[in-house]
Amino acid sequence: MRALDVSKRLIDYNVHPPTNYFPLIVHEALMIEPTETESLESLDYFADALLKIAEEAHTQPELLHEAPHHSPVRRCDEVLAAKQLILRTGPKINA
Repeated sequence: MRALDVSKRLIDYNVHPPTNYFPLIVHEALMIEPTETESLESLDYFADALLKIAEEAHTQPELLHEAPHHSPVRRCDEVLAAKQLILRTGPKINA
């Protein structure tokens, strides 16, 4: 299991995934920084989702490797995306 797998699986729990691989000195790190505006309920939900994902990693690791499942956009090939950038300019807006 990789940090990226956990992040992608969090999307299936309707949780915005944390920043991956930061700090760079910690292998497979997730930077989780809830703000003071988060409610106790949302923090509890996040913690429960992480516990469920940890259990899934042991019992059904394919769920993590293939996540997200309920998103309109599936997991992209991040290495290919980094090597073959497709950059486009947006439409011109006349002000």
